Amino acid sequence: MKHSAKLAALLGLVTLAACVHRARGVVPPEPAMPELPEMPAVGVEPGVLPVAAPRPLRAGDYAPLVEDMSLREKAAQLVMPRIPGDYWANDDAAARQALALVTDEHVGGFVVGTASSPYDLAFKLNMLQRASRLPLLIAADLESGPGMRFRGGTAFSGNMALGATGSPADAYAVGRIIAREARAVGIQMDFAPVVDVNNNPANPIINTRSFGEDPAAVGRMGAAFIGGLRDNGVLATAKHFPGHGDTGTDSHIAVPVIFSGLARLDSVELVPFRSAVAAGVDAVMSAHIALPNVTGDSALPATLSPMVLDTILRGQLGFRGLIVTDALNMGAVVSRYGAAQAAVLAFKAGADILLMPTDVHGAVDGIVEAVQRGEVTPARLDSSVARVLEAKERLGLFRRRVVDPAQIPRYVGTSEDQAAADSIAQQSLVLARDDSGLVPLQGAHRRVLLVAVGDEGNTYTGVTLAAELRRQGVSVQTARLYPASGPASYDSVRTAAAQAGVTIIVASAHPVAFQPSAVEIPDSAAALEEQLAARHLPLIVVSTGSPYLINQMPSAPTYLLAWSGSDAAERAAADALVGAIGVTGRLPVALPPYFPLGGGLSRAPVVAASR
Repeated sequence: MKHSAKLAALLGLVTLAACVHRARGVVPPEPAMPELPEMPAVGVEPGVLPVAAPRPLRAGDYAPLVEDMSLREKAAQLVMPRIPGDYWANDDAAARQALALVTDEHVGGFVVGTASSPYDLAFKLNMLQRASRLPLLIAADLESGPGMRFRGGTAFSGNMALGATGSPADAYAVGRIIAREARAVGIQMDFAPVVDVNNNPANPIINTRSFGEDPAAVGRMGAAFIGGLRDNGVLATAKHFPGHGDTGTDSHIAVPVIFSGLARLDSVELVPFRSAVAAGVDAVMSAHIALPNVTGDSALPATLSPMVLDTILRGQLGFRGLIVTDALNMGAVVSRYGAAQAAVLAFKAGADILLMPTDVHGAVDGIVEAVQRGEVTPARLDSSVARVLEAKERLGLFRRRVVDPAQIPRYVGTSEDQAAADSIAQQSLVLARDDSGLVPLQGAHRRVLLVAVGDEGNTYTGVTLAAELRRQGVSVQTARLYPASGPASYDSVRTAAAQAGVTIIVASAHPVAFQPSAVEIPDSAAALEEQLAARHLPLIVVSTGSPYLINQMPSAPTYLLAWSGSDAAERAAADALVGAIGVTGRLPVALPPYFPLGGGLSRAPVVAASR
């Protein structure tokens, strides 16, 4: 029998309950991960996801399929390149390259970037799935909802907003909605939740992506988020192991060094990961951080450390799922290691999925050559391949790997899901300070100068907030300041502020890869706020991102935290400012020396919402 025909025949074996067990060349089977619900089926009622009957399979059940694969095919199953999510024509160069990765390299899956629409993404993924001999595992970063990846998807306010609600039920709901929308477009794995404990206010890359700074609370929220994903058919990924929260460096640029020892990690950073493992998390993503007091190496990223991935994660935490590297094209790795070496070192350390290597062919070659040289055993490779295949089987991909684009409107961006996003945004609002009692706005204070502060590419900050205030009868004049704004712009704002009933500064600052300064606002904008506060003008600062902006604007008399620039967050902020809703959120992080963990003022609604 020819190789391809034999492999095709063997594919059918994995769907048989009485699959013949042949353990030749395969490490002893590990406990099977729990069954996952299947993807949405065609023709079901909106909001109802059918659940597949349990089909427990152990790693050893994949022996026939694994044994028939060539060494190169096995190595390629572990590689997950990135593809953009935007539209492709059939003869597009990017489409041809992606198809070649499927048909020539036989990669195990893809991580998708930002898409122009859910339809573009679904058609693209269907095309790749049909071209692949084995089903592809499709992943995406959907930390704050599908809306961060494709137009029309539901956008939430993010993890720190969830931390401010203190409600695991809200975290579960976010996971559930993400899973429904992801499966509808062909995504089966979410690189979320972030369970890093953000205990460093200067952290340039985690920040609002974290649930907060209390390890136990982060663990509870992460476990609930994981449950929402898994119960609705999507693999959950806890990241970034063993904890990226106490760093002051962006690992996209360089290797952050954490000098904590095992005792500190055990009592803080590892707490949420233990909760994630107990919740049945399917995957754990490694961090490109160095821990010299753990590994003995001040430059070796955890991603490449057997001590971190094998001894601690597999051994001490008892994790049996997929270990995924953080992107291997990030500066913390690529600046020191080539594509092949990085992939081999990560694999030898214990990784099962090699994410976004700079050279896919080179990464596959590196794994193949490492096995051929005897650096790693064939059984070690087979165990990772079996984990990948098991995950695909639990997702139902051997039975159905494509989606029906006609069903997308039933599952993506529904009014029910948007209502959930609005409700969570409202519950997450934190009024950290209100010295002058400006919230809610009354009388002359309903004559507003709204000053939006963001980078040059940010044209959306404050737009929804202004529109919502106007809709509720508030007079709003707007101004916009960018990092490049000159003295004339600031003079205009100062003049307008002196005449306004109240000035609302809406500041957008949130973590952005390769831009460590993105978690701050320009010094000139911070100085403007301090000048207005010094003149005792009525002033409100609304942060639609980092809560730590108070360190730049310590004199802000009223400080409202909305956590993100999503429409839901800005609508919630507007409703709170006019008293249409109350404010009940509590700080999930301390803002020393100003506000403690759990701080926040309460406000009851004073008018009926008109929405």
